[in-house]
Amino acid sequence: MTYLKLGEILILQGLITEKQLQEAIVVQKKEKGRIGEILVKLGMITEEHVAEALGTQMGIQHYSSKNLDLLKPQPDQGLEKSIPAEFAKKHCVLPLSRHLNSLTCVVHDPLDLLLRDNLKRISGCEINLVIATHTAIQGAINDFYFKQSNDGSPSMLDRAVERSYTQSKNNDLTALVKDDGGDTAELSLDKLIAKAEEAPVIKLVDLIIRQAIDERASDIHIEPFENKITLRYRIDGRLYNIPPPAPHLHLPIISRIKILAKLDIAEKRLPQDGAIMAKLENRSVDIRVSTIPTVWGEKVVMRILDKGAVPLELASLGFDAKQIEVLRKALMAPYGLFFVTGPTGSGKSTTLYAAVNETLDPTKNIITVEDPVEYKIDGINQVAIKPEIGLTFAAALRAFLRQDPDVIMVGEIRDQETATICVRAALTGHFVLSTLHTNDAASAITRLIDIGVPQYLLTPSLVMIMGQRLARRLCQKCKEPYEPTPEQHGGITFKSDLIYRSSGCEACKGSGYKGRMVIAEVMPIDDTIRALVSRGAGHAEIKDAARKNGMATIFESGLRLVEKGFTSYDEICRISVDT
Repeated sequence: MTYLKLGEILILQGLITEKQLQEAIVVQKKEKGRIGEILVKLGMITEEHVAEALGTQMGIQHYSSKNLDLLKPQPDQGLEKSIPAEFAKKHCVLPLSRHLNSLTCVVHDPLDLLLRDNLKRISGCEINLVIATHTAIQGAINDFYFKQSNDGSPSMLDRAVERSYTQSKNNDLTALVKDDGGDTAELSLDKLIAKAEEAPVIKLVDLIIRQAIDERASDIHIEPFENKITLRYRIDGRLYNIPPPAPHLHLPIISRIKILAKLDIAEKRLPQDGAIMAKLENRSVDIRVSTIPTVWGEKVVMRILDKGAVPLELASLGFDAKQIEVLRKALMAPYGLFFVTGPTGSGKSTTLYAAVNETLDPTKNIITVEDPVEYKIDGINQVAIKPEIGLTFAAALRAFLRQDPDVIMVGEIRDQETATICVRAALTGHFVLSTLHTNDAASAITRLIDIGVPQYLLTPSLVMIMGQRLARRLCQKCKEPYEPTPEQHGGITFKSDLIYRSSGCEACKGSGYKGRMVIAEVMPIDDTIRALVSRGAGHAEIKDAARKNGMATIFESGLRLVEKGFTSYDEICRISVDT
């Protein structure tokens, strides 16, 4: 059966037009939120329409507000104990009936998977969902949990709910009592491990990770605050809020992640780093885990390294044909220095791996030293640095030179010692690839000299320097064409009569973009640039010479991709420094 989106269902039912849907998508892009909520807010449809359409979309029974008798929970089943009053009110959910180990609940948002998991954990039952409007459910909750008896005093049900709620609040408070040392007195270690190994927690952590991978997220942020947890995914370079788990699940979730990453779950005062290998269908995904202590508990960030989602090939990353030709020519050099530069998060490591892939050859000995190893590649000897035992970049490089290498990849040059060893290795017959944190390609030369690399060593060793950024790709389903004018774009004229800008649709979740691509400036080192380096020329002079030799800057390369319809002018301006 074909899966229809909510907007498509509403159009088929004749409740909205295509034009109204597009108007709502534009608003959704600015204000976020779900498309149904936006349509109700704009007055195009009612809550009832959304509930009915969601029921159709999800294959869930819809309880109409015209028949409120359906929203009355079955008596004498102890349903008020299954779902506490405060939880029901906060999450707009009401238990209706229980049969053996199956609990039927009415919700207004059946897409909230975390709510379903929390309901299962709280009640200990399998959950069946039906759907109604937010207004109808809240009214039914008030009638069921908070209705007064005839004499105006709280009913027996109210008192039972109050006792249950007070007990749960007291239990929460015991986990936040300060001990004499000023640290937070939390659950015992044995209980914490037991909680982390409970089935609902295991499933919840698996759900958080799997959903992040499905959404193409690069990072997962789990952040504790006074009365809540924040869950955020970084998608295409930007953080998006995701419906979070209940606050009391923070400790079990963090403990479960620590167990998977082989970290010390008893250590909550110091930052820790670890790794998880996740199996997803027919591929493996590496996840780097980092924890830090905050005033409200430990924050966890998980970096997702999905090699299957990012082809490690130069042609797949966004380079144009001319740039790939220049890069491949440089990678064929028998020795020398090859640098990829850019700020944090600009995709340098991925490009470096793609470049190393180009050098793969059974006749070559390829060794890498990284912090940490991000992608594991067959045929390459990869080493992760461990500064605590003395295995630094410099120490590993000195050892590498006794390992008969042909190609050496260094994750990052951070100090003079590492830089000098790289330069000397390049001069003694090795091809060395590494990264630097600079704004553009020409700045890498002045950075190396500032670090302390002598000019007379740098000049003969350099082969190629490439600066790059990551630009978001326009969503191909909703990108909007328009005729550019010089007035709109700071006097810039385009070769194309039409270029594109972002719009926003359900496929890209209203952002107007989906995926990212490399925008690069490729600067081969020729005799002209070597002469400038030898006499100590500045960054601007080196950059001007490279442009005269045919180098397109990041901004100029970006404009070409705008003309081809891959990205927008606004996006290129956002990532460029030379506009």
